[in-house]
Amino acid sequence: MSQQKLYYFDNNATTRVAPEVIDAMLPFLRDMWGNASSAYQFGQQVKQHLDDARAKLAALINADPKEIVFTSCGTESNNTAIHSALETSPGKRHVITTAVEHSANIKYGEFLQRRGYEVTYLPVESDGSLDLHVLDQSIRPDTAVVSVMWANNETGVIFPIEEIAAICRSRGVLFHTDAVQTPGKIKLDVKSTGVDFLSLSAHKLHAPKGIGMLYVKKKAKFQPFVIGGHQERGRRGGTENVPYIIGFGRAAELAMSTLDEENTRVRALRDRLENTILKTIPNTVRNGSKEPRLPNTTNIAFDFVEAEAILMLLDQLGICASSGSACTTGAVDPSHVLTAMNVSPMRARGSVRFSLGLYNTEAEVDYLLEHLPGIIAKLRSISPLDAKHPDNDKFDLKAARQKHDHAGHTH
Repeated sequence: MSQQKLYYFDNNATTRVAPEVIDAMLPFLRDMWGNASSAYQFGQQVKQHLDDARAKLAALINADPKEIVFTSCGTESNNTAIHSALETSPGKRHVITTAVEHSANIKYGEFLQRRGYEVTYLPVESDGSLDLHVLDQSIRPDTAVVSVMWANNETGVIFPIEEIAAICRSRGVLFHTDAVQTPGKIKLDVKSTGVDFLSLSAHKLHAPKGIGMLYVKKKAKFQPFVIGGHQERGRRGGTENVPYIIGFGRAAELAMSTLDEENTRVRALRDRLENTILKTIPNTVRNGSKEPRLPNTTNIAFDFVEAEAILMLLDQLGICASSGSACTTGAVDPSHVLTAMNVSPMRARGSVRFSLGLYNTEAEVDYLLEHLPGIIAKLRSISPLDAKHPDNDKFDLKAARQKHDHAGHTH
């Protein structure tokens, strides 16, 4: 049985590992497998390549290589930055973040609250943007750190990081940004923006899962999150994941070289997809501001249908997309991002994110546009979520799932 062709529109969730990245990694799995922290020549040769990769990551964000700390993922980087800010200023027990952050921040904030810290989750406007006046007013004498994502993973909305950093600097508060969604899509410069901490994750820029990095500004006080050996200049214990670090470095080079393509060809594909959907499928609306926004991301609400049902039917055609909804035991909770934007629960439950990437083609967009209108029409014809019942949320997702699974398309 031949494998179904994949039409992948979920690049904000993860990306295909670039062939160039795999080629760069293989020698460090096959031959140069030494421990980079070993004193003998075999280890030191590996360390040299690790240092080269660190320099490539530093170049991607215009930092000094000594300011780069390798971690296991974006979540660890985010947790580390907030943890460090609190540990190095024990008298300050207040954290500010936003209501639309990745769960790595939201859940860590909840964890801190259970331990007696105070966390302010800044609200956003209906277009997903942040009111900087509210941010400024929220800073207190006991605020240890402000953590605001550079770009939202669900809507693509970009936050004014330079202005936020300036506010924090003027108030003597550390500033961290989760920049996981940004490399290769927008130019990153930690020097001009003035951030104290910045998180990245390799699997969002065509490198493998399981490796991330945290930028720690020179002279910033720092307390490690993972305690162990002397690796990463004492800032993160654990034997260095050399092959993945090498891959991350190669991916950083590629991200710099493909910035123009993301902002021209990929953006044009995204715009054609979005505009065609909004024009040809009735009762659709884009969630989040049109600009400033990542060039690859569109989040569209399809009124009167459930996103989970749309995704199941797309999946049967080999099309991958996603909703921001949390789904457990057949009950769908609307995305916390869309909820924070005051999108109605019904509309939020019918919202789908399409995130494009370098490997997407015109033909793939054509295929999606060919099948999507029929899927929406079919679901609307059987949906109880009609215009007469705007708050009806009784779509039987469990029954739809069982039918879907029975057809041999386990989701």
